[in-house]
Amino acid sequence: MQITAKILSELTGGELVGNPDAVVSGVSKIDQSEPETLSFFANPKYENFLYSCKSSVVLVSNTFVLKQPTEATLIKVDNPYVAFTTLLEQYHQQQMPNYIGISDKASIHPGAILGNNIYIGDFVVIEDGVTVADNSIIYPQVYLGKNVKIGSDTIIYPGVKIYYNCEVGNHCIIHAGTIIGSDGFGHAPQDDGTYKKIPHIGNVTIYNNVEIGANCTLDRATMGSTIVRDGVRLDNLVQLAHNCDIGENTVIAGLSGVAGSSKLGTHCVIGAQVGIVGHLKIAAGTQIGGQSGIMKDIKEENKAWIGSPAYELRESFKMQAAYRNLPEMVKRINELEKAMRQLKPDENI
Repeated sequence: MQITAKILSELTGGELVGNPDAVVSGVSKIDQSEPETLSFFANPKYENFLYSCKSSVVLVSNTFVLKQPTEATLIKVDNPYVAFTTLLEQYHQQQMPNYIGISDKASIHPGAILGNNIYIGDFVVIEDGVTVADNSIIYPQVYLGKNVKIGSDTIIYPGVKIYYNCEVGNHCIIHAGTIIGSDGFGHAPQDDGTYKKIPHIGNVTIYNNVEIGANCTLDRATMGSTIVRDGVRLDNLVQLAHNCDIGENTVIAGLSGVAGSSKLGTHCVIGAQVGIVGHLKIAAGTQIGGQSGIMKDIKEENKAWIGSPAYELRESFKMQAAYRNLPEMVKRINELEKAMRQLKPDENI
């Protein structure tokens, strides 16, 4: 498929600078540009690639001023990254196969309710009471347990397992290998030193416009629901324990874990390999740096934290500065002790 710079400028509402007939037939990164492709420039450290790039069209900020000539046609927009993402989304939809239909190799209980224009792939298992709403795509080897509800326009990739009574909203994406609704890690200690498994009779409820990466695990609640609210984004290999509540438009990067009954506010940003202990409340807008350990409630909104145990970012920087000075401080203390021993040789210093 080919499209001109003029049409791209109309789609993005941007200002065209250069050849309106420049042709785009694909996309590429600005530092790995190819002829007849669309790129975007948003990060200043990539500016040098703009002047030598082979892309026919580049999206740039409407405040950007060229420092030297470039052969590419520019489209000036408010936010190049967002505009590029929007165009990529349209391109991706056109590249995706148009899956509609139900495989005769799928195992579907007669009590399941299936909507219109859906796709059910090979070796999918759908139990009694399952609802799959209109326009959803269920890839091969997915398991949907009893009474699971899948909303409309949702995509569930191969190998996903969703246990009984769990719910997934509209316009969601769940990537391969993710498990939703497995038992939480609840075991009651006994007098003889053994553990008795605590039944988890709740579920997982996923709201709308949520994307969950590959090989994530979302445990069902002991009672009630483990909740993932509207607009949440989970990276690959994220663990949410029983009765967690993840606030709207929160993003959690890979290899992070949230322990049982912790509640995250809206618009939190959680870096990779972060651990959050159980029964905590994390304020809205909290930002947590990678590999941090959160041991207590975060009550102030829109603060950044880092470290293990985590400290507020500015305080952490002060501590790091002091830590870097420790070798010199130890050296000075040793020199002072030596000097004092020379002054008072008979005293134990």
